[in-house]
Amino acid sequence: MSSLETIQVFQSLNSSPHAQLEKCATLGDGVMAALWNNRHDAQNYHAPTHHTLSCYIDGGTGTFRRDQPDLKGAPDKICTLPAGHQSSWVVNGEIRLAHLYISPEQFALNCVTLLDREPRQLALQEHTFLDDSLQAERFHRLIRMDWSEPGERMLTSSLAHELLDHMVLRQVGLREGLRLKGGLAPHLRRQLVEFIEQNLADPLSLGQLAGMCALSEYHFARMFRESFGLPPHQYLLARRLSRARELLRSSRKPFGEIALECGFASASHFSNRFKQSVGATAGEYRAAFQSR
Repeated sequence: MSSLETIQVFQSLNSSPHAQLEKCATLGDGVMAALWNNRHDAQNYHAPTHHTLSCYIDGGTGTFRRDQPDLKGAPDKICTLPAGHQSSWVVNGEIRLAHLYISPEQFALNCVTLLDREPRQLALQEHTFLDDSLQAERFHRLIRMDWSEPGERMLTSSLAHELLDHMVLRQVGLREGLRLKGGLAPHLRRQLVEFIEQNLADPLSLGQLAGMCALSEYHFARMFRESFGLPPHQYLLARRLSRARELLRSSRKPFGEIALECGFASASHFSNRFKQSVGATAGEYRAAFQSR
């Protein structure tokens, strides 16, 4: 998710004369947040490429889906709109709502790390006006934060990941009637996950990982992407950055030491990659969590 232009649900609301954007922020790791006010509007979403998790903050009692006119919204109701879904909405009266937009790559990463499943086996279940008090409370905490302040944005990012993890653990199910072709055998996928986690500090190569599966680099890269939902280098970088965030939150190790422990060639390489992913420096990230 490189820019707002790729987020269809955001763009649909942003182009409406009735909807007003209060604030938005790119939180890193393919996740973006937005807070909206809307009134007397109609919205149609046609197969967005991203997932959307939303919470009604205030109002919404006159909001409904055209295919479910008897079901109305209310404060603290949660909606889950998977990538590729179709929905048409009518907003009668006023509503204030928060959105999280999640890239398919980040969703795939969570499926592998949290559920030990191939992302293509799984589907995010569509829900309209779900009751989930824990998620609603997280959303309320999220919108109270100052997304424009670097330290607060880091805490916002962490909270967004809690929302995403909860969604994946509670609202993801197996695709019905799916017959998988290609990809890596489950035992090979698990071996790779375990090996990568245990060797993040090492300069892992595509050839080394392909050799574990007795495949050429070309066929391994193709089958890895089918099974993991993202290419090997992107998965490896995501896991290294995740380990780095853990160390920054839980230790006072020097940045150079963290860089080496997470497999980055140098502190400067680590700093550049970290800022590209998270939107803040490693120092800003550490300060945000150690000042809590």
